Amino acid sequence: MLAKVNSAAVFGLEGRLVEVEVDISGGLPSMTIVGLPDTAVQESRERVRSAIRNAGCTFPGKRITVNLAPADLKKAGPAYDLPIAVGVLLSSEQVSVDLSRALFLGELSLDGSLRHTHGILPMTSLASEKGLSPVFVPAADAREAALIQGIRVIPVESLTQLVAYLRGSISIADYVLEDDPLKGTERTDTGIDMSHIKGQEHAKRAMEVAAAGGHNLVMSGPPGGGKTLLARSLPSILPAITPDESLETTKIYSVIGLLPRDTPLITQRPFRSPHYTVSHIGLVGGGRWPRPGEISLSHRGVLFLDELPEFGHTVLEVLRQPLEDRVVTITRAQGSITYPASFMLVGAMNPCPCGYYGDPVRQCTCPPALVSRYQKRISGPLLDRIDIFVEVPRIEYEKLADERLNERSEAIRARVEAARLLQRARFYGSKLTCNADMTPIEIRAFCQTEPGAQSLLQSAVRQLSLSARSFHRILKLGRTIADLDGAGTVGTSHLAEALQYRPRSLV
Repeated sequence: MLAKVNSAAVFGLEGRLVEVEVDISGGLPSMTIVGLPDTAVQESRERVRSAIRNAGCTFPGKRITVNLAPADLKKAGPAYDLPIAVGVLLSSEQVSVDLSRALFLGELSLDGSLRHTHGILPMTSLASEKGLSPVFVPAADAREAALIQGIRVIPVESLTQLVAYLRGSISIADYVLEDDPLKGTERTDTGIDMSHIKGQEHAKRAMEVAAAGGHNLVMSGPPGGGKTLLARSLPSILPAITPDESLETTKIYSVIGLLPRDTPLITQRPFRSPHYTVSHIGLVGGGRWPRPGEISLSHRGVLFLDELPEFGHTVLEVLRQPLEDRVVTITRAQGSITYPASFMLVGAMNPCPCGYYGDPVRQCTCPPALVSRYQKRISGPLLDRIDIFVEVPRIEYEKLADERLNERSEAIRARVEAARLLQRARFYGSKLTCNADMTPIEIRAFCQTEPGAQSLLQSAVRQLSLSARSFHRILKLGRTIADLDGAGTVGTSHLAEALQYRPRSLV
């Protein structure tokens, strides 16, 4: 007898419908799975066999053929255990019920209990799009699945429980969220408060401007000046994540298996800080079957690259396209997958290998040629994509010994959120979320400058030999500074401050 059960696969960050067909026929006892399965799916044979027996049912001693359609779509992971087991039970007539509109997801243990499964959120989203309901998921993943509204989510503890439910012996209550986690994205600040950072007022101002407009930033200075501390305090002044951004980010973490078990929704902006030994695949994503990398895990948050020149040349160069397009496309022989990559790049670097080039107290021991070669590890095209370049000098004793606290992150964040509110109103109805996302079309429409500011910008373009990209980035940065001031047009002072943040050579 032939049985069909609905399941789903994850392709990129989107769900794809998979129809699990199970046919039992005469012949020597065997179980064959076809439809481009990976090793984890092939191993479902042993898990399903033991789970069915330990659930008190009979595993057919006949030839069993399982087809995962469409056959040209790669099937990976153990999420097909449950639909295959249900298909076997239907085909062997141990269960008789119409499941044509239901969706089954979950990994089985040998004793029949269901384990946590990756990618539940995008697969449940697919059920909502296709009008499939109910969705049977492991009880541990029910809260994550219930984030998608408009479908019934049935939490399943074990195959034994599911069989009893399908036979009508017991009832399982639909999982309903007691609260709305999409409205619970209040920040829980665990980072470093700006008030505890001594001195570096110029750098703090640059961090505020970067946070207000989502701009990329690089800090340079001697060791111990506070570059890493400043970067790690950035989350404390970022605006709260919106519900839509939260769902986008949660999908990425769900697919890669990094979603916290006790928190089915990412409610804080990500802050990723990979080591400089990371490979370009680890940063951008990839592999034989592409998976998201660090830049996608930083989506709607911050990617912090400490010791920036120590990263491999290839690793840094692969950042150029994502910084412009806000997405990363990974192409393999099997196809192309696009992941979101809208992140703030924050880098920290020493001016030379020893770290003390230009320091007024400690003498640099590096030859000029070595200093130049060290700084040229960061290419001109990549620097051209940096909006803010700020120097973080040595802190004087008087500031270090000062017991008074500086301005708290809460006060800075209030100004940042006010500026972001202006930007959301400005870009209402579009996909843009902040000034850093603007294209030349939006720049022409929203970055109107005063006459005096136009003269300043014209002089800067000529004297600094700015590229077209740099020209537009200065205007976007000036727009953000004007938003912090609540100004309708970009003034001379706003552009003057924006020009101070331009990347420059230190030698």
